[in-house]
Amino acid sequence: MMTTFEIEFEVRDYELDLQGIVNNAVYNNYFEHTRHSFLKANDLDFAELHKKGIDAVVVKMETSYKAPLRSGDFFICNLNVSTEGRLKLIFDQQIIRKKDNKLMTESRVTVACIQHNRPIEPIEIKAKLGLT
Repeated sequence: MMTTFEIEFEVRDYELDLQGIVNNAVYNNYFEHTRHSFLKANDLDFAELHKKGIDAVVVKMETSYKAPLRSGDFFICNLNVSTEGRLKLIFDQQIIRKKDNKLMTESRVTVACIQHNRPIEPIEIKAKLGLT
């Protein structure tokens, strides 16, 4: 099963590098904010999970940059989440520029949960996301 989510952003001037385009590291912030917003929208909170001793950590990230975002661009960051095996959550994410619906960047983010420094099956997360 797969779950979908999206939010809208606008590029801010301080996110640009000397070439006048969004710095490649900033895309990670967009992707992370989208994942966190998605989890909150599904009644999951990293701080609460941490209090229970459960931490969700990025273990792998593969990003392809297709075209640069520039100052003032409005864009959608979306995600689809699925599972891989018992332990991994896979977030397939895209950034799409609104004015022309152009794919700008895409990333596949692999997340695993740990408790007491040991990998665990994210049962609570999977249940709340309908991934069981």
